[in-house]
Amino acid sequence: MTFTTRPTLSGTYGMVSSTHWIASQSAMRLLELGGNAYDAAVAAGFVLHVVEPHLNGPGGDLPAIVGRSGGTPQVLCGQGPAPAGATAEHFRAAGLTMVPGSGPLATAVPGAFDAWMLLLRDHGTMTPAQVLAPAEHYARHGHPLLAAVSATVERVADLFSDHWPTSAEVWLHGGRAPASGELHRNTAWADTLAALVRAGDDAGGSREARIEAVRAAWSQGFVAEAVDRFARRPHRHSGGQVLPGVVTGADLAAYRASWEEPVTLDWRGHTIAKTGPWGQGPTLLQVLQMAGDADPGSAEGVHRIVEAWKLAMADREAWFGDSADVPLEALLDPAYAAQRAGLIGAQADLSVRPGAPAGQEPRLAVLARTEVEHPVDATVGEPTVRRDGVTRGDTCHVDVVDRWGNMISATPSGGWLQSSPVVPELGFPLGSRLQMMWLEEGLPSSLVPGRRPRTTLSPTLVLRDGEPVLACGSPGGDQQDQWQSLFLLRHLAGGAGLQEAIDAPMFHTTSFPGSFYPRATEPGVLVAEERVGAQVLQALAERGHRLQVQGPWTLGRMCAVGRDPHTGVLTAGANPRGMQGYAVGR
Repeated sequence: MTFTTRPTLSGTYGMVSSTHWIASQSAMRLLELGGNAYDAAVAAGFVLHVVEPHLNGPGGDLPAIVGRSGGTPQVLCGQGPAPAGATAEHFRAAGLTMVPGSGPLATAVPGAFDAWMLLLRDHGTMTPAQVLAPAEHYARHGHPLLAAVSATVERVADLFSDHWPTSAEVWLHGGRAPASGELHRNTAWADTLAALVRAGDDAGGSREARIEAVRAAWSQGFVAEAVDRFARRPHRHSGGQVLPGVVTGADLAAYRASWEEPVTLDWRGHTIAKTGPWGQGPTLLQVLQMAGDADPGSAEGVHRIVEAWKLAMADREAWFGDSADVPLEALLDPAYAAQRAGLIGAQADLSVRPGAPAGQEPRLAVLARTEVEHPVDATVGEPTVRRDGVTRGDTCHVDVVDRWGNMISATPSGGWLQSSPVVPELGFPLGSRLQMMWLEEGLPSSLVPGRRPRTTLSPTLVLRDGEPVLACGSPGGDQQDQWQSLFLLRHLAGGAGLQEAIDAPMFHTTSFPGSFYPRATEPGVLVAEERVGAQVLQALAERGHRLQVQGPWTLGRMCAVGRDPHTGVLTAGANPRGMQGYAVGR
């Protein structure tokens, strides 16, 4: 018998797994009230804005993948594009060679809010008032603050006090960061939610008409007007520059979240569905092809998986993005995968080696070739935040399955409390996702107005014989799909239960150009929990891997829900690391 930190939950009514227990239980309440998985996910998403504000916010981004019994899976794209004024020329004129890691100049058009509303309109059953009620309650009446939120605020307290007074007003209590467990309120955001709900109620008509009125109030009404006024003021950015942003109300008015077809791979009797190459999702499909029968518990298996990830992430840097055509069919071709897998040798490779799909020559950004001999950080499950607001590895996740077989995997992020100053009338900051775009022109991930930043956000949906059977995902920036690959290899290929696969020791590599400012490569670095085992770690060191051994429970924050389409039995598991993710259900 395998012992786990928690049981794999099982039932027949509904299951939720998320990165915060309040969000999980709020979603479950919506299921209990008769809502479906999509109603529940929207409620959880807005609660996550409140209880994990260092990991996501309404000014951020949202990709999700939905599946319905008997239906076709769909990708929900809530990744907002670069604003019309966000040109490379504008940044260079300001003396910048990279997009800053924080501040309004790094703001993409906010996409999360509109995406959640689109999901509610097209697949939900409830009204905006119903799904937004839990978030408004916790914003208005307070919630016990996570230790990680308190630590994040403490880290940027001087930035808030000296440069971002609107953030200080929300987050500094008497000039200090709120303590862990302290009741925290954000009445400005609660008032914004209430005003959005009123806009829908005042419009009247059908449920869909009220949702459209809420979307209009956001993109063309008081929210857009407040963003337009505030973002144009000069604010301090991560490099020390004091500059205005470029996002405008017109950018919000022009944006709409969208539905897309997923990118899929048939693997071991399952179909793995991911977002398009505007996200990093297809790298997971590349690695599953290259990994073969790799055992994540052996030195040989760890080595093969890590080396496969180096190759896939090199391809991500050379070929993935929204600013140029992506040869996706060639990148996912089994013959190309076999050719790339043939590059995996007995020793750790320290270089960045993009491939040449269909004979096309790869090109890396000049600044993507920067290497550091001493790693910037190990990017563990919680975000690493510098005192100027620069952040790496921060996201939320929620999975829901209901008794009708509806399933969703969603990874909201961006709009972090430390990413940009709070818009005072609204109670939330804007995001900084443009830091993932290069000012160098002609690349798939170059900064181009109207094009989406290449995001690390990467939900996963798994189908068997066309039926959704698993939704999963993890926070963790560049590491999201690395940790998911270990989970899928253990669960789908190795037969481990959901919780067992989540609890198993995690590892990842940072030996590729990072997505977050300052975008550095850490050659040969392999980050591993010490539970990987002394013998395995020694064997990996002998193969040339530059080990960073972390604590036993530090890497990965996987969530997962499942459904057996033959019996209707639902399952769920959640990550114990950080002691805040929980699964609930019955």
